[in-house]
Amino acid sequence: MLPYLTAYYGNPHSRTHAYGWESEAAMEKARRQVADLIGADPREIIFTSGATESNNMALKGVARFYKSRKKHIITTQTEHKCVLDSCRFLETEGFRVTYLPVKKNGLIDLKELEAAFQPDTSLVSVMTVNNEIGVKQPIHDIGEICRARKVFFHTDAAQAVGKIPMDVNDMKIDLMSISSHKIYGPKGVGAIYVRRRPRVRLEPLQSGGGQERGLRSGTVPTPLVVGLGAACEVAQQEMEYDHKRISQLAERLVTKIMSEVPDVVMNGDREHRYPGCVNLSFAYVEGESLLMALKDVALSSGSACTSASLEPSYVLRAIGTDEDLAHSSIRFGIGRFTTEEEVDYTVQKCIQHVKRLREMSPLWEMVQDGIDLKSIKWTQH
Repeated sequence: MLPYLTAYYGNPHSRTHAYGWESEAAMEKARRQVADLIGADPREIIFTSGATESNNMALKGVARFYKSRKKHIITTQTEHKCVLDSCRFLETEGFRVTYLPVKKNGLIDLKELEAAFQPDTSLVSVMTVNNEIGVKQPIHDIGEICRARKVFFHTDAAQAVGKIPMDVNDMKIDLMSISSHKIYGPKGVGAIYVRRRPRVRLEPLQSGGGQERGLRSGTVPTPLVVGLGAACEVAQQEMEYDHKRISQLAERLVTKIMSEVPDVVMNGDREHRYPGCVNLSFAYVEGESLLMALKDVALSSGSACTSASLEPSYVLRAIGTDEDLAHSSIRFGIGRFTTEEEVDYTVQKCIQHVKRLREMSPLWEMVQDGIDLKSIKWTQH
Protein backbone atom coordinates (compact mmCIF):
# COMPACT_ATOMS: atom_id res chain seq x y z
CA MET A 1 0.00 0.00 0.00
CA LEU A 2 2.74 2.45 0.97
CA PRO A 3 4.02 3.22 -2.57
CA TYR A 4 0.49 4.23 -3.60
CA LEU A 5 0.27 6.66 -0.69
CA THR A 6 3.51 8.38 -1.67
CA ALA A 7 5.22 7.69 -5.00
CA TYR A 8 2.36 6.44 -7.20
CA TYR A 9 -0.28 9.00 -6.43
CA GLY A 10 -2.06 9.17 -9.78
CA ASN A 11 -5.82 8.95 -10.21
CA PRO A 12 -6.59 5.42 -11.49
CA HIS A 13 -9.31 6.85 -13.73
CA SER A 14 -6.94 9.28 -15.52
CA ARG A 15 -5.92 7.56 -18.74
CA THR A 16 -3.98 10.38 -20.38
CA HIS A 17 -0.73 10.05 -18.41
CA ALA A 18 1.59 7.49 -16.83
CA TYR A 19 0.64 8.36 -13.25
CA GLY A 20 -2.92 7.28 -13.94
CA TRP A 21 -1.83 4.16 -15.82
CA GLU A 22 0.29 2.97 -12.87
CA SER A 23 -2.58 3.39 -10.44
CA GLU A 24 -5.06 1.78 -12.83
CA ALA A 25 -2.80 -1.26 -13.25
CA ALA A 26 -2.58 -1.64 -9.47
CA MET A 27 -6.36 -1.28 -9.14
CA GLU A 28 -7.04 -3.93 -11.79
CA LYS A 29 -4.54 -6.31 -10.21
CA ALA A 30 -6.43 -5.94 -6.92
CA ARG A 31 -9.70 -6.60 -8.74
CA ARG A 32 -8.28 -9.88 -10.08
CA GLN A 33 -7.06 -10.88 -6.62
CA VAL A 34 -10.54 -10.36 -5.14
CA ALA A 35 -12.18 -12.21 -8.03
CA ASP A 36 -9.79 -15.17 -7.76
CA LEU A 37 -10.68 -15.65 -4.09
CA ILE A 38 -14.39 -16.20 -4.87
CA GLY A 39 -14.21 -17.77 -8.35
CA ALA A 40 -15.52 -14.68 -10.15
CA ASP A 41 -14.65 -12.73 -13.29
CA PRO A 42 -12.71 -9.53 -12.40
CA ARG A 43 -15.32 -7.52 -14.34
CA GLU A 44 -17.88 -8.65 -11.74
CA ILE A 45 -16.04 -6.97 -8.84
CA ILE A 46 -17.07 -3.44 -7.88
CA PHE A 47 -15.04 -1.64 -5.21
CA THR A 48 -16.95 0.03 -2.36
CA SER A 49 -16.20 1.54 1.05
CA GLY A 50 -17.03 -1.73 2.81
CA ALA A 51 -19.67 -4.39 3.34
CA THR A 52 -22.23 -1.91 4.71
CA GLU A 53 -22.21 0.00 1.43
CA SER A 54 -22.17 -3.26 -0.54
CA ASN A 55 -25.23 -4.53 1.32
CA ASN A 56 -27.05 -1.25 0.73
CA MET A 57 -26.14 -1.40 -2.98
CA ALA A 58 -27.38 -4.96 -3.35
CA LEU A 59 -30.71 -4.51 -1.59
CA LYS A 60 -31.67 -1.01 -2.68
CA GLY A 61 -30.07 -1.33 -6.11
CA VAL A 62 -31.89 -4.51 -7.14
CA ALA A 63 -35.19 -3.51 -5.50
CA ARG A 64 -35.32 -0.12 -7.21
CA PHE A 65 -34.20 -1.31 -10.62
CA TYR A 66 -36.90 -3.99 -10.85
CA LYS A 67 -39.60 -2.11 -8.90
CA SER A 68 -41.97 -1.79 -11.86
CA ARG A 69 -42.42 -5.58 -11.90
CA LYS A 70 -41.18 -6.87 -8.55
CA LYS A 71 -41.83 -5.44 -5.10
CA HIS A 72 -41.02 -8.29 -2.70
CA ILE A 73 -37.79 -9.19 -0.87
CA ILE A 74 -36.94 -12.11 1.43
CA THR A 75 -34.34 -11.93 4.20
CA THR A 76 -33.85 -13.33 7.71
CA GLN A 77 -34.29 -11.96 11.22
CA THR A 78 -30.60 -12.47 12.06
CA GLU A 79 -28.99 -10.46 9.26
CA HIS A 80 -26.50 -7.69 9.95
CA LYS A 81 -28.13 -4.45 11.04
CA CYS A 82 -27.31 -2.70 7.74
CA VAL A 83 -29.31 -5.34 5.83
CA LEU A 84 -32.28 -5.14 8.20
CA ASP A 85 -32.25 -1.33 8.19
CA SER A 86 -32.01 -1.26 4.38
CA CYS A 87 -35.05 -3.54 4.20
CA ARG A 88 -36.99 -1.37 6.63
CA PHE A 89 -36.11 1.69 4.54
CA LEU A 90 -37.34 -0.05 1.39
CA GLU A 91 -40.62 -0.79 3.17
CA THR A 92 -41.15 2.98 3.44
CA GLU A 93 -40.84 3.09 -0.37
CA GLY A 94 -43.63 0.56 -0.81
CA PHE A 95 -41.67 -2.69 -0.98
CA ARG A 96 -42.79 -5.75 0.98
CA VAL A 97 -40.22 -7.68 3.00
CA THR A 98 -40.50 -11.16 4.50
CA TYR A 99 -38.21 -11.63 7.51
CA LEU A 100 -37.69 -15.37 7.89
CA PRO A 101 -37.34 -16.68 11.44
CA VAL A 102 -34.46 -19.00 12.32
CA LYS A 103 -34.45 -22.21 14.30
CA LYS A 104 -32.98 -22.56 17.78
CA ASN A 105 -29.62 -23.40 16.20
CA GLY A 106 -29.62 -20.20 14.13
CA LEU A 107 -30.23 -21.88 10.76
CA ILE A 108 -33.15 -21.03 8.49
CA ASP A 109 -35.74 -23.64 7.55
CA LEU A 110 -35.44 -24.17 3.79
CA LYS A 111 -39.11 -25.16 3.57
CA GLU A 112 -40.06 -21.80 5.09
CA LEU A 113 -37.85 -20.10 2.52
CA GLU A 114 -39.57 -21.95 -0.32
CA ALA A 115 -42.99 -21.04 1.06
CA ALA A 116 -42.04 -17.35 1.30
CA PHE A 117 -41.59 -16.79 -2.45
CA GLN A 118 -44.21 -14.64 -4.15
CA PRO A 119 -44.76 -14.02 -7.87
CA ASP A 120 -43.03 -10.62 -7.59
CA THR A 121 -40.05 -11.62 -5.39
CA SER A 122 -36.94 -9.92 -6.78
CA LEU A 123 -34.26 -10.79 -4.22
CA VAL A 124 -33.34 -13.16 -1.41
CA SER A 125 -30.66 -11.92 1.01
CA VAL A 126 -29.16 -14.40 3.50
CA MET A 127 -25.77 -13.92 5.15
CA THR A 128 -23.20 -16.70 4.82
CA VAL A 129 -21.74 -16.60 8.35
CA ASN A 130 -23.49 -14.77 11.17
CA ASN A 131 -21.33 -12.07 12.72
CA GLU A 132 -22.53 -12.72 16.29
CA ILE A 133 -22.91 -16.48 16.65
CA GLY A 134 -20.81 -17.78 13.74
CA VAL A 135 -23.58 -19.95 12.27
CA LYS A 136 -23.05 -20.89 8.62
CA GLN A 137 -26.23 -20.94 6.53
CA PRO A 138 -26.77 -23.59 3.77
CA ILE A 139 -25.74 -21.23 0.98
CA HIS A 140 -25.52 -23.93 -1.72
CA ASP A 141 -29.11 -24.98 -1.09
CA ILE A 142 -30.40 -21.41 -0.94
CA GLY A 143 -28.65 -20.62 -4.23
CA GLU A 144 -30.24 -23.63 -5.92
CA ILE A 145 -33.71 -22.68 -4.65
CA CYS A 146 -33.36 -19.09 -5.87
CA ARG A 147 -31.92 -20.05 -9.27
CA ALA A 148 -34.78 -22.51 -9.86
CA ARG A 149 -37.24 -19.66 -9.31
CA LYS A 150 -35.22 -17.09 -11.27
CA VAL A 151 -34.90 -14.88 -8.21
CA PHE A 152 -31.61 -13.09 -7.48
CA PHE A 153 -29.65 -14.31 -4.47
CA HIS A 154 -27.50 -11.94 -2.40
CA THR A 155 -25.30 -13.00 0.49
CA ASP A 156 -23.48 -10.83 2.99
CA ALA A 157 -20.20 -12.76 3.07
CA ALA A 158 -18.20 -10.27 5.13
CA GLN A 159 -17.56 -12.92 7.80
CA ALA A 160 -16.95 -15.74 5.32
CA VAL A 161 -14.81 -14.57 2.40
CA GLY A 162 -11.19 -15.52 2.97
CA LYS A 163 -12.11 -17.74 5.92
CA ILE A 164 -14.07 -20.55 4.27
CA PRO A 165 -14.06 -21.59 0.58
CA MET A 166 -16.52 -19.50 -1.46
CA ASP A 167 -17.32 -20.02 -5.15
CA VAL A 168 -20.02 -17.75 -6.55
CA ASN A 169 -20.76 -20.04 -9.50
CA ASP A 170 -20.91 -23.27 -7.53
CA MET A 171 -23.10 -21.60 -4.90
CA LYS A 172 -25.35 -19.87 -7.46
CA ILE A 173 -24.72 -16.48 -5.83
CA ASP A 174 -25.74 -13.39 -7.83
CA LEU A 175 -24.51 -10.67 -5.47
CA MET A 176 -21.97 -10.90 -2.64
CA SER A 177 -20.78 -8.32 -0.12
CA ILE A 178 -17.10 -8.34 0.89
CA SER A 179 -15.24 -6.50 3.66
CA SER A 180 -11.51 -5.82 3.66
CA HIS A 181 -10.82 -5.49 7.37
CA LYS A 182 -12.42 -8.86 8.17
CA ILE A 183 -9.46 -10.50 6.41
CA TYR A 184 -6.74 -8.18 7.78
CA GLY A 185 -6.92 -5.66 4.95
CA PRO A 186 -7.31 -1.90 5.48
CA LYS A 187 -10.51 -0.46 6.91
CA GLY A 188 -12.73 1.71 4.73
CA VAL A 189 -12.76 -0.49 1.64
CA GLY A 190 -14.70 -3.51 0.43
CA ALA A 191 -16.33 -4.86 -2.69
CA ILE A 192 -19.53 -6.21 -4.12
CA TYR A 193 -19.68 -9.07 -6.58
CA VAL A 194 -22.38 -8.49 -9.23
CA ARG A 195 -23.05 -11.38 -11.62
CA ARG A 196 -22.78 -10.66 -15.35
CA ARG A 197 -24.43 -13.84 -16.70
CA PRO A 198 -27.32 -14.02 -16.05
CA ARG A 199 -26.92 -10.29 -15.68
CA VAL A 200 -27.96 -8.54 -12.49
CA ARG A 201 -28.98 -4.91 -12.89
CA LEU A 202 -28.67 -2.34 -10.11
CA GLU A 203 -29.82 1.22 -9.70
CA PRO A 204 -26.75 3.12 -8.39
CA LEU A 205 -26.96 4.62 -4.91
CA GLN A 206 -25.01 7.74 -5.84
CA SER A 207 -24.56 9.91 -8.91
CA GLY A 208 -21.25 11.11 -10.26
CA GLY A 209 -18.52 10.29 -12.73
CA GLY A 210 -19.72 6.78 -13.51
CA GLN A 211 -16.71 4.91 -12.16
CA GLU A 212 -16.91 1.17 -11.45
CA ARG A 213 -19.01 0.43 -14.53
CA GLY A 214 -21.47 3.13 -13.60
CA LEU A 215 -22.50 1.36 -10.40
CA ARG A 216 -20.38 3.23 -7.87
CA SER A 217 -19.30 6.75 -8.77
CA GLY A 218 -16.29 8.28 -7.05
CA THR A 219 -12.52 7.93 -7.34
CA VAL A 220 -11.37 4.48 -6.24
CA PRO A 221 -8.82 4.79 -3.38
CA THR A 222 -5.85 3.00 -4.92
CA PRO A 223 -3.90 2.31 -1.68
CA LEU A 224 -6.95 0.78 -0.02
CA VAL A 225 -7.91 -1.51 -2.90
CA VAL A 226 -4.27 -2.60 -3.24
CA GLY A 227 -4.41 -3.58 0.44
CA LEU A 228 -7.70 -5.43 -0.09
CA GLY A 229 -6.25 -7.31 -3.06
CA ALA A 230 -3.15 -8.32 -1.13
CA ALA A 231 -5.30 -9.46 1.81
CA CYS A 232 -7.37 -11.63 -0.54
CA GLU A 233 -4.25 -13.21 -2.03
CA VAL A 234 -2.84 -14.01 1.41
CA ALA A 235 -6.22 -15.36 2.57
CA GLN A 236 -6.38 -17.69 -0.42
CA GLN A 237 -2.91 -19.06 0.37
CA GLU A 238 -3.46 -19.40 4.13
CA MET A 239 -7.16 -20.37 4.31
CA GLU A 240 -6.78 -24.11 4.78
CA TYR A 241 -4.07 -23.77 7.43
CA ASP A 242 -5.88 -20.89 9.18
CA HIS A 243 -9.16 -22.79 9.35
CA LYS A 244 -7.54 -25.90 10.83
CA ARG A 245 -5.60 -23.91 13.41
CA ILE A 246 -8.54 -21.67 14.37
CA SER A 247 -10.75 -24.76 14.76
CA GLN A 248 -8.25 -26.24 17.21
CA LEU A 249 -8.02 -23.01 19.21
CA ALA A 250 -11.81 -22.63 19.34
CA GLU A 251 -12.19 -26.22 20.54
CA ARG A 252 -9.55 -25.57 23.19
CA LEU A 253 -11.35 -22.43 24.39
CA VAL A 254 -14.82 -23.97 24.56
CA THR A 255 -13.74 -27.30 26.06
CA LYS A 256 -11.66 -25.72 28.82
CA ILE A 257 -14.32 -23.19 29.82
CA MET A 258 -17.18 -25.69 29.78
CA SER A 259 -15.21 -28.29 31.74
CA GLU A 260 -14.51 -25.80 34.53
CA VAL A 261 -17.66 -23.67 34.60
CA PRO A 262 -21.20 -25.10 34.83
CA ASP A 263 -24.26 -23.53 33.20
CA VAL A 264 -22.49 -22.23 30.10
CA VAL A 265 -24.42 -22.31 26.83
CA MET A 266 -22.88 -22.16 23.36
CA ASN A 267 -25.16 -20.13 21.12
CA GLY A 268 -25.78 -21.35 17.59
CA ASP A 269 -25.31 -24.66 15.81
CA ARG A 270 -22.27 -26.66 16.94
CA GLU A 271 -21.58 -28.19 13.51
CA HIS A 272 -22.61 -25.64 10.88
CA ARG A 273 -20.43 -22.77 11.96
CA TYR A 274 -17.25 -20.81 11.38
CA PRO A 275 -15.04 -21.71 14.36
CA GLY A 276 -13.47 -18.27 14.72
CA CYS A 277 -16.69 -16.80 16.15
CA VAL A 278 -17.66 -18.32 19.50
CA ASN A 279 -20.64 -16.96 21.43
CA LEU A 280 -21.12 -18.22 24.99
CA SER A 281 -23.76 -17.35 27.57
CA PHE A 282 -22.69 -17.55 31.22
CA ALA A 283 -25.86 -18.01 33.25
CA TYR A 284 -26.20 -15.87 36.40
CA VAL A 285 -23.48 -13.46 35.23
CA GLU A 286 -24.10 -10.04 33.72
CA GLY A 287 -22.25 -9.94 30.39
CA GLU A 288 -21.25 -6.29 30.78
CA SER A 289 -19.76 -7.01 34.22
CA LEU A 290 -17.73 -9.88 32.79
CA LEU A 291 -16.54 -7.67 29.94
CA MET A 292 -15.36 -5.03 32.41
CA ALA A 293 -13.56 -7.68 34.45
CA LEU A 294 -11.85 -8.94 31.29
CA LYS A 295 -10.90 -5.45 30.11
CA ASP A 296 -7.40 -6.56 29.12
CA VAL A 297 -8.89 -9.05 26.62
CA ALA A 298 -10.55 -7.88 23.39
CA LEU A 299 -14.08 -9.30 23.64
CA SER A 300 -17.60 -8.05 22.94
CA SER A 301 -21.14 -8.72 24.06
CA GLY A 302 -22.57 -8.78 20.53
CA SER A 303 -21.95 -7.23 17.14
CA ALA A 304 -19.04 -4.79 17.22
CA CYS A 305 -21.28 -2.37 15.30
CA THR A 306 -23.92 -2.26 18.05
CA SER A 307 -22.06 -3.41 21.18
CA ALA A 308 -22.44 0.04 22.78
CA SER A 309 -26.14 -0.73 23.16
CA LEU A 310 -27.34 -2.22 26.45
CA GLU A 311 -30.20 -3.99 24.69
CA PRO A 312 -29.82 -7.79 24.46
CA SER A 313 -28.71 -9.02 21.05
CA TYR A 314 -31.55 -9.30 18.53
CA VAL A 315 -29.74 -12.30 17.05
CA LEU A 316 -29.86 -14.17 20.36
CA ARG A 317 -33.51 -13.23 20.81
CA ALA A 318 -34.23 -14.53 17.31
CA ILE A 319 -32.85 -17.97 18.22
CA GLY A 320 -35.06 -18.08 21.29
CA THR A 321 -32.50 -17.22 23.97
CA ASP A 322 -34.23 -15.85 27.06
CA GLU A 323 -33.39 -12.29 28.03
CA ASP A 324 -31.24 -13.15 31.05
CA LEU A 325 -29.05 -15.53 29.04
CA ALA A 326 -28.86 -13.04 26.17
CA HIS A 327 -27.57 -10.42 28.63
CA SER A 328 -24.93 -12.88 29.83
CA SER A 329 -23.44 -13.61 26.40
CA ILE A 330 -19.86 -12.94 25.36
CA ARG A 331 -18.48 -13.18 21.83
CA PHE A 332 -14.94 -14.52 21.44
CA GLY A 333 -13.14 -13.85 18.16
CA ILE A 334 -10.28 -16.15 17.15
CA GLY A 335 -8.19 -15.28 14.13
CA ARG A 336 -5.00 -15.84 12.18
CA PHE A 337 -2.79 -14.17 14.78
CA THR A 338 -4.42 -15.57 17.93
CA THR A 339 -1.98 -17.70 19.90
CA GLU A 340 -2.49 -20.71 22.13
CA GLU A 341 -1.10 -18.69 25.03
CA GLU A 342 -3.70 -15.97 24.48
CA VAL A 343 -6.49 -18.54 24.44
CA ASP A 344 -5.23 -20.11 27.68
CA TYR A 345 -4.91 -16.69 29.33
CA THR A 346 -8.46 -15.79 28.28
CA VAL A 347 -9.81 -19.11 29.56
CA GLN A 348 -8.04 -18.70 32.90
CA LYS A 349 -9.28 -15.13 33.41
CA CYS A 350 -12.77 -16.00 32.22
CA ILE A 351 -13.12 -18.90 34.65
CA GLN A 352 -11.71 -16.80 37.50
CA HIS A 353 -14.08 -13.85 36.97
CA VAL A 354 -17.20 -15.92 36.23
CA LYS A 355 -16.74 -17.74 39.54
CA ARG A 356 -16.12 -14.44 41.36
CA LEU A 357 -19.16 -12.73 39.85
CA ARG A 358 -21.39 -15.71 40.57
CA GLU A 359 -20.35 -15.68 44.22
CA MET A 360 -21.75 -12.13 44.35
CA SER A 361 -25.04 -13.16 42.72
CA PRO A 362 -28.04 -13.98 44.94
CA LEU A 363 -29.54 -15.90 42.01
CA TRP A 364 -26.52 -18.19 41.83
CA GLU A 365 -26.75 -18.77 45.58
CA MET A 366 -30.42 -19.77 45.21
CA VAL A 367 -29.57 -22.17 42.37
CA GLN A 368 -26.84 -23.75 44.51
CA ASP A 369 -29.45 -24.26 47.23
CA GLY A 370 -31.58 -26.22 44.75
CA ILE A 371 -34.22 -23.54 44.18
CA ASP A 372 -35.86 -23.58 40.75
CA LEU A 373 -35.82 -19.92 39.70
CA LYS A 374 -38.52 -20.51 37.08
CA SER A 375 -40.95 -21.58 39.77
CA ILE A 376 -40.62 -18.28 41.62
CA LYS A 377 -43.24 -15.59 41.07
CA TRP A 378 -41.30 -12.34 41.24
CA THR A 379 -43.11 -9.19 42.38
CA GLN A 380 -42.14 -5.54 42.14
CA HIS A 381 -42.52 -3.07 45.01
